[in-house]
Amino acid sequence: MVSTSVRSLTYTQAVNEAFHQEFERDPSIILMGEDVAGGAGRSEFEDAWGGVFKLTGGLIGKFGPERVRDTPISENGFIGAAVGAAATGLRPIADLMFVGFVGVCGDQIFNNMSKMHYMFGGKVKLPLTVITSTGAGVGSAAQHSETLYSIFVHFPGLKCVAPSNAYNAKGLHIAAIRDDDPVIVFNNKLLMGGVGGGIHVPEDSYEFPIGKADRPKEGTDVTLIGISYTTYQCLEAAKILEPKGYSVEVIDLLSLSPLDEDAILSSVKKTRKVVIVDEDYPKCSMASELSALIAEQAFDFLDSPPIRLNAPHASVPYSPVLEEQYIPSPSKIAESALSLLE
Repeated sequence: MVSTSVRSLTYTQAVNEAFHQEFERDPSIILMGEDVAGGAGRSEFEDAWGGVFKLTGGLIGKFGPERVRDTPISENGFIGAAVGAAATGLRPIADLMFVGFVGVCGDQIFNNMSKMHYMFGGKVKLPLTVITSTGAGVGSAAQHSETLYSIFVHFPGLKCVAPSNAYNAKGLHIAAIRDDDPVIVFNNKLLMGGVGGGIHVPEDSYEFPIGKADRPKEGTDVTLIGISYTTYQCLEAAKILEPKGYSVEVIDLLSLSPLDEDAILSSVKKTRKVVIVDEDYPKCSMASELSALIAEQAFDFLDSPPIRLNAPHASVPYSPVLEEQYIPSPSKIAESALSLLE
């Protein structure tokens, strides 16, 4: 009999379980990245890290150094190796530790990973998963705290997902690994650090479909659209707004490319007001794309223009006081919503 037990797991525990279950299921899955094992194959340091966010803990001890490989500090090298491995029959997972490192390996991602299937007329599959971390709030300074979803979404050929809790994190990582196209998974550092608490997660393996948004809260007066950690912030903002008598709907985007346009537009057509909350820089951001989509396809249903609530157009500050102000907060989200409601 198949187990259907459900436990409360943290975000990190859920992703780690997804990796263990997929490694057991499919021997063609490999993992490479900096500190994913610990010690670059030196047995006395094996599994000392499990990656800087502990997502890959226990894998090398269970599946060995042939499938779990620490790499040199060369993102261009190991991302390129992952592209080659995927093109020749393996299903690699590559850990691009911080999304800000994309500039080091951009050629491999944007000229090879995104285009190879197309340039070979569909004859080459590229079942490659890239995991990377996003977000401010943990004192990692400007080069390690960015939220650069939109750069990846800009390129056709890449699927991009941003989990928001332990349940959809497990399902989206499994779906990414099983997908025959390259998938970028953006994991927020605060969520991996435990913000939001434990979530009920089934013990069995399951996929959360790529290309589908979620609606964690239904309402009728205003739509709040969140991405990853900002979905959590939107749900917190709803707790501020509802005692004031407002019914709040929250859309959790989850899939940035492909985009669930139907979920977004149906919600906005119902509530007629929308605040889009995005931790990325404001110019050319996901919030900009969503605002354009809504304005172009739901204009006649809107009572007011969409509001985009982004981080400032500035690098992430290292000062804890300034960094706290940098991230869109529940109070800022609620204030933006009230400007539409009152």
